[in-house]
Amino acid sequence: MKKLLIAAAVAALLAPVAASAKEMTFASWGGAYQEAIRKAWITPFSKESGIKVEEDTGPDTAKIKAMVDTKSVTWDVVTGGGGGLMRGVKLGLFEKITPDMVKTDHVLPGARNDYAIPSEIFSTLIGYSTKAFPATGAQPKSFADFWDTAKFPGKRTLPDAPETVVEAALLADGVPMADVYKTLSTEAGLKRALDKIRALKPQVAVWWSSGAQPVQALGSGDVVMALGWNGRFQAGIDSKLPIAMAWDQQIPQVGFFMIPKGAPNKAEAVAFLNYMVKPENNARLSEYVAYGPVTEQAWASIDAARAANLPSTPERLKNALFLDIEWWAENGAKVTEAYKTMLKE
Repeated sequence: MKKLLIAAAVAALLAPVAASAKEMTFASWGGAYQEAIRKAWITPFSKESGIKVEEDTGPDTAKIKAMVDTKSVTWDVVTGGGGGLMRGVKLGLFEKITPDMVKTDHVLPGARNDYAIPSEIFSTLIGYSTKAFPATGAQPKSFADFWDTAKFPGKRTLPDAPETVVEAALLADGVPMADVYKTLSTEAGLKRALDKIRALKPQVAVWWSSGAQPVQALGSGDVVMALGWNGRFQAGIDSKLPIAMAWDQQIPQVGFFMIPKGAPNKAEAVAFLNYMVKPENNARLSEYVAYGPVTEQAWASIDAARAANLPSTPERLKNALFLDIEWWAENGAKVTEAYKTMLKE
């Protein structure tokens, strides 16, 4: 009896501690990107708030939809680009985030969304091998150069999804930036983009599905040029791989953090989003991955040396075509089907 009473007393003491424990689960895409998020935001947030953050990877739309449909959501915050965000919004997968939940009046107006909190600005651009194209000779600068296999011979790698690729193809084909989405909205314009990509297929060694793949392909010499994310290329450069980037043309995107509908730890997720988007905290990501902040106030916390590696400086945005997530929400399914069909030809 005495042992039972002691056990009951211990259980009673421990119960409030267990009940008060706070946690959440964060899901992103692994690699250097998720490691940067961990260092910049997850670890310091957990330390300051006392909220334990578990991590997972691979939050694609299909997985999130399966969780929401079966009411078995285990993720509290997921990350994605504009295309993934808008597909999820269309399918009703994300919680609406109101201004009283997360303050975003300091965020760049073009980056705001009712169903997500912007986290960073990253760009798709050309990465190339400095062994194949050293500084003593001609180096690729534009998307036209990416397609110019006579002037810049060698294998390429492209994403296995159409976002940014069809835009780059039209820019390479001479379409002005202001007319790219107007052109893509026509059957003839989409065909023009796909035909441009189709013509390059014999020189595409890898159709990548993971952001690390183009960096690995460049580093190993399997390809001489890649269309990929600037942060991944910068990580390769920092690891002493023979890689450089062409900044003359780029397709910037906004990264977003979303709360899946039915997230089990919504209050903790909201606290994390508030922490991440504060200017001084938002600036911290660029210490670990070369992505730019989503608020102008963050630049006060970023030194000139770090800014030189970021895609969203005013100078670099002058010749940049932002990914139109509204357009992709309306046309993504059709374009993706056409792109996948073209890949199988």
